[in-house]
This record gives sequence, C-alpha cells and structure tokens, in this order.
Amino acid sequence: MLETVSFKHLILRAAHRLKLSLMEDGFQVNSVGVSTWSGNWAWSLPLIVLNVIIHVFGLVFISETVVPVLSRAIEHRRFVPMFVVIMGVIALLATALHAFEASAWAAAYRLLGALPDNKSAMLYSLSAITSYGHAEVFLERQWQLMGSLEALNGMLLFGLTTAFWFAMIQKILSLRKRKN
Repeated sequence: MLETVSFKHLILRAAHRLKLSLMEDGFQVNSVGVSTWSGNWAWSLPLIVLNVIIHVFGLVFISETVVPVLSRAIEHRRFVPMFVVIMGVIALLATALHAFEASAWAAAYRLLGALPDNKSAMLYSLSAITSYGHAEVFLERQWQLMGSLEALNGMLLFGLTTAFWFAMIQKILSLRKRKN
C-alpha cells in the first residue's frame, strides 16, 4: 500500500537524519561554538539549494501556464487588461512560492528548537527571508548564523523572481510586437 507523505514530513525526516548524521560525526548540534557554526552551515546550505530548486520549478510552472494564456490574448483587443490581471496573478503565485520556501526554514527552526512555536518560526522566517528584520523574534544564540544565511537565500530567491518577471514581461511584449 502506497502511503501519501507530505512535503513537510519529508523535509523534517531528512533534517532529522542530517542531525543524527552530524551527531555521529562528532558535531555538537545544539552547543555554542565552532561546531555550532558548522551545524548552521550544515542545515542552511541544503535548505538554500532545496529552496532554489523549488523556486525554479515554481517559476517554470508559472511561465508555462502564463505565456500560452497571454499568447492567445494578444489576438484580442483586450490585451492590456488581460496582461494586468495576469501580472497580478503572477504576483500572488510568486508570493505564495516565497511563503512556502520560508515555511521550509520555519520547519527547520522548529525542528532544531531555535524558536518556541510555529507562529514565531514563520514570523522570524518571513522577516529573515525578506531581509525585513523588524520582527521582535530572535533565534536561539547558537542558530543565529542560520538567520543570516536565510537572508542570503532570500536575496537569491528574490533575484530569481525579479529576473523571471523581467524576462516574462519582455517575452510577452515581444510576442505582441510581432503580432502587430
């Protein structure tokens, strides 16, 4: 019998295995010191890679869904209103994508005991990934480097989103120019 496993469950299971592996290799995952910095990097780098992969898949999905719709809309007189609405939908989808990626970091913070509850973890994660930084929530001392690495991840993700959005607009407008 096949069992349905949620993405969150897979992340938590992989994170738990990573934590056990680090402990077996002599890293003290929850202590303060050099090994803690190694732990921060050991947890953060896979999260960064995972989020970039998720982000690229999400952007490709958005692109493959939106471009055909707008390509058909070019032939109609109401291209501009359709373009504006679809850009709004893309903004919502990109926001949801970023929130999903922040939730992966929040799950890691909870798993590590870096934050006391889910609400604090999500608030901190959204604040870090956007580089907003004004939430009155702080990571446990030994995990503070991880917050900085999440901000770095956010810069990469927002850069990808910006480049994607620019490319989408360029592609759609060039399709429209070819039609006219």
